[in-house]
Amino acid sequence: MQPLIDNARTFGQRPEEFAKLAEGQSPQVLFITCSDSRVVPALITGARPGELFELRTAGNIVPPYASEHPTSEAATIEYAVEVLGVRDIVVCGHSHCGAVGALVRGDDLDAVPAVRDWLARATPRPAGAPEDPAVAEGVQSHVLAQILRLRSYPCVARKLDQGQLTLHAWYYEVHTGAVQEHRPRTDRFEAL
Repeated sequence: MQPLIDNARTFGQRPEEFAKLAEGQSPQVLFITCSDSRVVPALITGARPGELFELRTAGNIVPPYASEHPTSEAATIEYAVEVLGVRDIVVCGHSHCGAVGALVRGDDLDAVPAVRDWLARATPRPAGAPEDPAVAEGVQSHVLAQILRLRSYPCVARKLDQGQLTLHAWYYEVHTGAVQEHRPRTDRFEAL
């Protein structure tokens, strides 16, 4: 913890680097990814402050849209699309994902009921080989399911229909740093 505290103390000593950020934000991309500490969107993309609007959830789950019971995830997506006017949404899954791995293996999560109930929103259950520690196939199928879920959000569907929004399905390998994108033409994840 101490190195983080030390950096935070010196971070604010460069106000000239951050003054422009007070004028507002206009990110072009909503980046939806896992809460996993090994996945750092700005590091992966090289984004600077203000360039990415981030949504991080356990297992990069996009919950079902339900206007009568809004979630913070739905509010973040709606704000990014309607208010900030993002042009792209990336759903980025990652190798060695504990959440997706638990789903693929069918782990007993009764000891962590909030986790169990959150992961229940990940339907359909991701396909994949339970013995694969990277859970690559499971994560990739899960990312595609989240892209489909995004399409059911009214604001996303409307912007897609108007040609004002593009969805991207990414897979990040934590052990190599490689990023792949799903290519609909081949129905495969391929290098960016």
